Amino acid sequence: MDIRTVLPAAAEAAIEIVHGIPADKLDAPTPCPDWDVRAAFNHLMFWTRRGECAAAKQAPDDVPEEHDFTAEAGWADRFAEQARRTVKAWSDPAAWEGDTSLTGSSPGMPATVIGGMIFGEFVVHGWDLAAATGQRAGFPEDVVRAAYEGTAAIAEMARQYEAFGAEVPVPADAPLLDRTLGLAGRDPHWTP
Repeated sequence: MDIRTVLPAAAEAAIEIVHGIPADKLDAPTPCPDWDVRAAFNHLMFWTRRGECAAAKQAPDDVPEEHDFTAEAGWADRFAEQARRTVKAWSDPAAWEGDTSLTGSSPGMPATVIGGMIFGEFVVHGWDLAAATGQRAGFPEDVVRAAYEGTAAIAEMARQYEAFGAEVPVPADAPLLDRTLGLAGRDPHWTP
C-alpha cells in the first residue's frame, strides 16, 4: 500500500485523539513504560515537526527533544496545525525521492523510509495516547492495513535499534490493529 495515500487520514485520526486528551490526564501512564501522556505527546509533536523538515530536505529547527509542548497554550491545536503542515509537505512527490533525515545528519535514509516512520508515529503513538486516555483509536481500515504492512516490514530492525519493544504475541485472527500493535511491542489490551 502506498503510504502517501493514507498519511492524511492517519494524521487526522491522531489529531482527533490529541484533541480528546483531557488536561488532567497529562500525567497518566501510557503503554510505553517510561512515558506518561505528556511525554508521549511531546515525542509525537517533536517528530511530527521534524517530519515536516525531512519532507523538505531541510535541517530541523533547534527545539530540543526534551521540550514540553504541553506547557504552551493551545498545544492540541498547535499539534493539529503541525500535523497538517507535515502531511502537506509530504504531499509533494519530491519529498519521497532520494534521501532525507529527521536529524539533519547526512546522508540520511531513503525518503520513503522516513515518510513511513512519520506515518507510523501517527498510528502507534496515536494509539498510545488513545489507550492512555480512554479513547477509541479511530483509524480507518486502509490506514490500519498500511500500518500493519509497514510495521511487519521493519519490526525486527526496529527492535534491534530499540525503537520497538519485544513483540507481544497476538492471535493470528485478532483485529489487524491489534496485530500491528503487537509487532510494535504493544499489548493491544493495555489499560492504565
